[in-house]
Amino acid sequence: MSSAAELPRPAEDPSRTGVAPAADKAPADTPATVEVGVDGRLRRAGRGTDEADQLDGRPYPGGIPDATVARLPIYLRALYALAERGVSTVSSDELATAAGVNSAKLRKDLSHLGSYGIRGVGYDVEYLVYQVSRALGLNQNWPVVIVGAGNLGRALANYGGFVSRGFRIAAMLDSDQSLVGRELGSVVVRHVSELEEIVASSGIAIGVIAVPAPAAQAVCDRLVAAGVTSILNFAPLVLTVPDGVDVRKVDLSIELQILAFHAQRRTAERFGQTSDPAVAGA
Repeated sequence: MSSAAELPRPAEDPSRTGVAPAADKAPADTPATVEVGVDGRLRRAGRGTDEADQLDGRPYPGGIPDATVARLPIYLRALYALAERGVSTVSSDELATAAGVNSAKLRKDLSHLGSYGIRGVGYDVEYLVYQVSRALGLNQNWPVVIVGAGNLGRALANYGGFVSRGFRIAAMLDSDQSLVGRELGSVVVRHVSELEEIVASSGIAIGVIAVPAPAAQAVCDRLVAAGVTSILNFAPLVLTVPDGVDVRKVDLSIELQILAFHAQRRTAERFGQTSDPAVAGA
C-alpha cells in the first residue's frame, strides 16, 4: 500500500490510466480513458482519434477557477493524510469530509482537472495526488529564497515538508552579520546585499518575507525589482506591489483573533449569554 513517502514526486509521471465517467451520473456512451503523457499533459482515448487529437496538449479544458485553486492544496493535504494511513481509494464523500468541504463542491473542483471518480470505487488516491500536484504547478522543483533568518525564518528553513511538495530552499538572507555564514537547514545564510545576484543566479521563483514589519516593504520592492513575481509575506503589514505580482499574506495574530472570537461565542452560548459585547454592555 502506498504511503505519502512512497507517492510519486510531482515531477514524476506515474503513467497511470483512470476511467472518466462522472461519479454522480452514468456515462452516456463508452467512457473515455484519461492518460497522462511523459510531458505531463492530459490525453484522452476511447471516443475517437479526432477528439483525442483536439484535447492533446491542452492542460485543463476551460481553465481552473480561482476558488477551486484555493481549495486544491487542502485536497492535497487530505490526500497525503489518507495515503499515510494506507488508503488507496477514497469516495468523494470521504475525501470531502477529510478536506472540510461538501462532496458536490469537491466533485466539481476535481472535474476541472479532468478527474472523475469511478462509480462504486471512488478516486485513486495516488493518481489524484499526481493530478492535484500537477494542477498546482508542483511538477517542477520551485527555488525559494527566504529573507529573514530570525526564529520564523529558521523554522521555515528547517521544515522538511517543502522538498516533498515541490519546493527547494535555494537561499536564506539576513542583514545581521552574526547570522551570515551560519548553516540553517540545507543552506548557508548569506547577506541580504546579495539578494539581486542570488535571484538571478538561482532562478528564484518565490520569495518569502520573514522580516520585521518596518523592513518588509523595502525587501518586497527589491524582490520585485529583481524579477520575483510570487511572494509569501509573514510580516504584519500589507505590501504594495505592482500588477502581475502575487502576494499571499500569513498573519498569525489575525488567525488567533478570529479563533478568540469563536471561543468567546462558544463560551457565551454555553452559559446562555449573548456573544455580542455591544449588546452585553447595553
